[in-house]
Amino acid sequence: MYESGSTGQDQRQGSGLILGIESSCDETAAAVVRSGSHALSNVVASQMALHANYGGVVPELASREHLRNIVPVVREALSRANVSFADLDAIAVTAGPGLAGALLVGITYAKALTFGLDKPLIAVNHLEGHIHAVLMEARDRAEAPMELPLLALVVSGGHTHLYLARHSEDPQGREAWTYQNVGRTVDDAAGEAFDKVAKLLGLGYPGGPWIDTLAPHGNPRAVPFHFGQIKPRIPSATTTYDLSFSGIKTAVLRYTQTHAMHDSIEARRHALAANPALKPSSPEALALLDPQTLDLIASFQYAVVGNLLRQTFAAAAAFGVRGLVVSGGVASNSELRRRFSAEAARRGLPAAFPSLALSTDNAAMIAAAAWPKFLAADFAPEDLSATPQLRLG
Repeated sequence: MYESGSTGQDQRQGSGLILGIESSCDETAAAVVRSGSHALSNVVASQMALHANYGGVVPELASREHLRNIVPVVREALSRANVSFADLDAIAVTAGPGLAGALLVGITYAKALTFGLDKPLIAVNHLEGHIHAVLMEARDRAEAPMELPLLALVVSGGHTHLYLARHSEDPQGREAWTYQNVGRTVDDAAGEAFDKVAKLLGLGYPGGPWIDTLAPHGNPRAVPFHFGQIKPRIPSATTTYDLSFSGIKTAVLRYTQTHAMHDSIEARRHALAANPALKPSSPEALALLDPQTLDLIASFQYAVVGNLLRQTFAAAAAFGVRGLVVSGGVASNSELRRRFSAEAARRGLPAAFPSLALSTDNAAMIAAAAWPKFLAADFAPEDLSATPQLRLG
């Protein structure tokens, strides 16, 4: 196995090529990234169509599909990058958080590769990967780095967290990133709320794109949603930047019940089941929704984005950050990008989002986050295993 610290930094840099592997949920992904800045390839095998039949991710099916996809996905990533295994300096893999069985597929395959190739293995936190997706693209565009500290909102189907991100360099120029969790959801993640509300209203899976596409057709102020006060985790604290989305999900359910929407929801559910290829942007899909439902969708999205915005910018002001990073699957939501960009501009706070391709789970972000660890010889132990509840910071 590769010995940590066995060579100097200049020798370790080599070609700068890292193969990233991501299998934390329902995307089997592999990518080759050079020096944490330039993605030579980024291949993703989606299981969306499979899990849409069940209205959500089925862990056992996800693991099975990862086993089916991992080898061809890695081969395709190498082919698109026009590199071989021998050209790589290291292999990076998601160690958590995520589904245990899904994570183990990626970790087991990555460990086998590093053993056979005598390459170092780097374990990456999935949440840190989402943050570095934004930083990687900024470096690739040769933009000036955002001033630190940064506040990072990682918002997806499984996670909603606020991190204070800093980094330091040792005399050899090696980076060490540190993260402080300053806010999180205390129940459902924001993306989970999108999916559950979409399912409740008889829409397709995943729910985020459906709600994002349909919301502009409704009145976002038609249904007033309110968020309850969250008790600070620290008894002596007077302010919290935590979030909660289970309440608004329940509020949507009660609204449908008190406004007798059951029959229209079931009719829409059956219509979409009969035509699973229907896209939310199609006129046929829009025709399945009455004005009351469109108003409810618009109001739900407006409230969720508003809550994320309030807590994020309150934390940004409290910690005096110099920049804002928003990443994760929900970061692809068009209303979120528009409102966050406008508020950041009003405050004079630089804000950055990943491209749509790197908003959702991918392996380029894993390889990018691995680059500072590679330079610091921060390699994974031989007994690396999946950590489904892995924390960041």
